Amino acid sequence: MTKKQHDLLRKKLQDKRRALVAAYVTNKNYGRDTENGDTQDIADKATNAYTKEFLYSLSNTDRNILQLVDEALERLKNGTFGVCLECGEKMIPKRLDAVPWARHCIVCQEREEKGLL
Repeated sequence: MTKKQHDLLRKKLQDKRRALVAAYVTNKNYGRDTENGDTQDIADKATNAYTKEFLYSLSNTDRNILQLVDEALERLKNGTFGVCLECGEKMIPKRLDAVPWARHCIVCQEREEKGLL
């Protein structure tokens, strides 16, 4: 991997990390705002409850991706970025360009999704 590719992927990971942290803060603030709201009718309460649950599930996904992004940034630092954590093979650049926080090559990812890892 060239230094230019390395720097580009680090920037992508850092940008994704900033976006995830911003989304977390927004969701957290929304939850507080709706708790303090003076909703009067039952439909508003149901809508607010659904929205809070939806945002909570999004934040769980965001937290998982944030952890993967942090792990990828650490692998960039220690020189193991771009290597599949399962088989040890180098990942193709297109995979890293599409999902820079990927932990597995395409073959191992497919195996994980099938529950074989």
